[in-house]
Amino acid sequence: MKELSPLEKIERSIHKKFRKTIWRPFIEGIKRYELISEGDRIAVCISGGKDSMLLAKLMQALHRHSEMPFELCFIIMNPGYNEIDLQKVIANTELLNIPATVFETDIFRVVTNTDRSPCYLCARMRRGHLYAEARRHGCNKIALGHHLSDVVETTLMGMLFGAQHQIMMPKLHSVNYHGMELIRPLYCVTEDAILNWKRYNGLSFIQCACPLSENCNIFDASGGASKRQEVKALLRQLKQDGNKDVEKSVFKSIHMINLDMAIGWKRHDKEYSFLDDNKD
Repeated sequence: MKELSPLEKIERSIHKKFRKTIWRPFIEGIKRYELISEGDRIAVCISGGKDSMLLAKLMQALHRHSEMPFELCFIIMNPGYNEIDLQKVIANTELLNIPATVFETDIFRVVTNTDRSPCYLCARMRRGHLYAEARRHGCNKIALGHHLSDVVETTLMGMLFGAQHQIMMPKLHSVNYHGMELIRPLYCVTEDAILNWKRYNGLSFIQCACPLSENCNIFDASGGASKRQEVKALLRQLKQDGNKDVEKSVFKSIHMINLDMAIGWKRHDKEYSFLDDNKD
């Protein structure tokens, strides 16, 4: 029997070992939120971390096996990585057989010289550069590596620290780039599953390379990386205390918001109150 190459083992693990925890949730998210349509050309955005690298492999596999015609291109934005980190990203794309192209930006230089919220500015600049580069490649969508755990953490961060119930959506239409859309194909995949895939295959990816913080989440549009770490710790503690499905519970709750039991809500910048229904 032919021995599998390292790449073949990695690809095989997605469909065998992690079929239940990664492949099926990935397909579920694609279908449930209608993330991909016939004729799409999607820019898969690779930051160099575990999430975006797995996303690239999943999108490759989907493209290979799907009967629906769509196209992919893989782009790596260099926000100002040091040479070691940049070469690590490139080496991993070669190992995983991802035909990615690198484009340069000066984001790290800009955010380290601003008095404004650097995390927020970094996220905005990243998003803009990715849209622009995707459009240059003839794409109508960009795919980011946010996963279920990001969705849950962002929801709780908004409630606990921002006094708002604001959800990271599975897809968004760009306001500034007409006809462009952002999709999150890992929306139903947990971070634990991604970590298990990484460890099982003995893979090593760059951590957050932000020059301002070793613990930041570089795609966190809300800013406040330390707050995200607090929420991660809270969820981890709840799991250890016996509520192992806490993430799934929060995730399910955002899909079943009962407006009949809501004090207030906002839609298209207009605010509504439960009192509106009680007026004569």
